[in-house]
Amino acid sequence: MTPDPSLWTAVLAASLLCVALKALGHVIPPRWFAAPAPSRIVDLLTVALLGALVAVQTLGVGQQIVMDARVPALIVAAGLLAVRAPFLVVVASGALVAALLRMWGIAA
Repeated sequence: MTPDPSLWTAVLAASLLCVALKALGHVIPPRWFAAPAPSRIVDLLTVALLGALVAVQTLGVGQQIVMDARVPALIVAAGLLAVRAPFLVVVASGALVAALLRMWGIAA
């Protein structure tokens, strides 16, 4: 099956837009972000985007919100991060919780 040419056009256009935005970021003078307000906004924007990505990947399946083994795994990982556990322990514990819940059939 051959992909639709308009799909490739959209992918290429989005790729060019991403490259242009990245190049624009290198042209912006650093003094614009030296003030406290823009610096704080840039820092918070990064955290907000990462949080949104985690929420979508944890709760979203297609167009639905699903509560499965990923939710308790994320709660365990967040708790371990709160007590400043090493990152490898956080990831392994979250994976272990999800695997055990799926194995037991509690939250498939």
